[in-house]
Amino acid sequence: MYFFHLFRSFLPLRNPIGFGASDFIAFAVAALLVLVVLSWAAIQPYAERLARRTAWCMLVLGVLPIALRLGLLIHSPVPTPSGSDDFSYLLLADTLAHFRLANPMHPMHRFFETIFILQQPTYSSMYPLGQGLALALGQIVFRTPWAGVLLATGAFCALCYWMLRGWISPRWALLGGMLAVFEFGPLSYWVNSYWGGAVSACAGCLVFGSLPRLRGRGRLRHRVTLGIGIAIQLLTRPYEATLLVLSVILFFVFAWRVPGERRNLFRAVPIVVLAVLPAAVLTLLQNKAVTGSWTTLPYVLNRYEYGVPTTFTFQPNPVPHRDLTPDQDLDYRAEIAIHGNGPETLSRFAERLAYRVRFYRFFLLTPLYAGLAVFIATTRTLRRLWVLATLLIFVLGSNFFPYFYPHYIAATACLFLLTSVAGLEWLNRHTRPAWLQGRYFLQIAILLCTAHFLFWYSVHLLGGDDVASATGQYETWDFINYGDPEGRVAIGDQLARAPGKQLVFVRYGQRHMFHNWIHNAADIDGSRIVWARDLGAEEDEQLLRYYPDRKAWLVEPDAMPPRITPFGSGNSRFEEVP
Repeated sequence: MYFFHLFRSFLPLRNPIGFGASDFIAFAVAALLVLVVLSWAAIQPYAERLARRTAWCMLVLGVLPIALRLGLLIHSPVPTPSGSDDFSYLLLADTLAHFRLANPMHPMHRFFETIFILQQPTYSSMYPLGQGLALALGQIVFRTPWAGVLLATGAFCALCYWMLRGWISPRWALLGGMLAVFEFGPLSYWVNSYWGGAVSACAGCLVFGSLPRLRGRGRLRHRVTLGIGIAIQLLTRPYEATLLVLSVILFFVFAWRVPGERRNLFRAVPIVVLAVLPAAVLTLLQNKAVTGSWTTLPYVLNRYEYGVPTTFTFQPNPVPHRDLTPDQDLDYRAEIAIHGNGPETLSRFAERLAYRVRFYRFFLLTPLYAGLAVFIATTRTLRRLWVLATLLIFVLGSNFFPYFYPHYIAATACLFLLTSVAGLEWLNRHTRPAWLQGRYFLQIAILLCTAHFLFWYSVHLLGGDDVASATGQYETWDFINYGDPEGRVAIGDQLARAPGKQLVFVRYGQRHMFHNWIHNAADIDGSRIVWARDLGAEEDEQLLRYYPDRKAWLVEPDAMPPRITPFGSGNSRFEEVP
């Protein structure tokens, strides 16, 4: 700690050795490069042997991202839910943890209106089951939904290696698995929020790892695995599941031209359909439980009721069919503004596509772009052409939606890694002169990518909130929680210390913008803390009578800083906490 305080200043004349900010960064990167070189020389013989042991590789890669993220808990604790997506997914998880697909409509539901959550005809999340199942597993087994996030991430990194083994040599597959840890592990928003990403990415690994294994012997387990991958994607992201199925069909079309492959592919179809069937049945059951209709998705009903999420770009803007709260109306107007009122045109489509190029950096560390370029330039076979065509299907397909986040196309994460690592592998085999061959390209990729990851991981591990806050704006696509920027942790701690049951009224300010605070568990009445909208003295009195045994509070999230005060009895006046 003394050493950190001694050199914490980035001003050259404020520390004993005269280092400035650029000096510290240069020294840190150089030290990390030296460390990686020395470490690689020590572990290379073991890595070569490990790469050929699939089970051990998957175990190591599955445990590593979990262990690395747990190591950051001292400065970056379990993520605090902070948005409408988080709250909706957590409601879904809690509903599933109670072994039901929907919750009954609450008699006082007007106090609990919020974004991305249905209040009628049932009290339910609008999201499909996939991510909720992972969170529910964490909640049931480990008492925290975030454990499900960690488990899904570990499973993805392990499956990424398994997927790559179907396409490239073992040691390069191991490299790809390590890169998955660097890119999608402890510093990724997939790990540090409840939105998801890893579950869909697991689905992509299962599908894209099974397809090359269907060729040749085409064992039964690979057909089942293919179907399970499609099923998981259907439960997680239904629209992108159609894109995934299109890519599978395209693979079958390409492979159909190869003599001897038709029989294997034909035999796979019924097994895949049977494996997908349970997911389809679950989806129908959720539809019926939540919306009352077998064919109406909760997502679609939420759009009909509240006008969000918005429609595809070639569809007109949705129209709400109920009165919206001020924050719901704000969200609705923001979404229709991004959607636009004009018709979809080729130029708008192309502009949106060009703008989203920056988002694909999420899937590749900078040195891997060289591998991607080589992969594209050296594509000569139908298998490689199919990989690029699949990426294009997802890129173009997702471009029909006005919004975009990387987890929308998480199923292709392993394909991005495949293209970059396979490109580096090709360079390793074919580059001339001879002195550039062998281990050099592999080492360069590891050096640069590992140094990048270790530098930022060290910042969060050793630096604390102050350093993370100062350097966070310079990170690229990393997202990790630290501090309490919205005041949620402090208010949550105060409520946790208060004895008995609590009722928390939330009063938004006139300039409130998108930061949602209304969130409740699946069993609202049985919860220790209930969050409700402040609807005015007369309306609030009804909820106070409904919960006579609860201590009432008023939270004002738009105050500077956000504050919590006791709620006045029978009206909206409050007194300051001493």
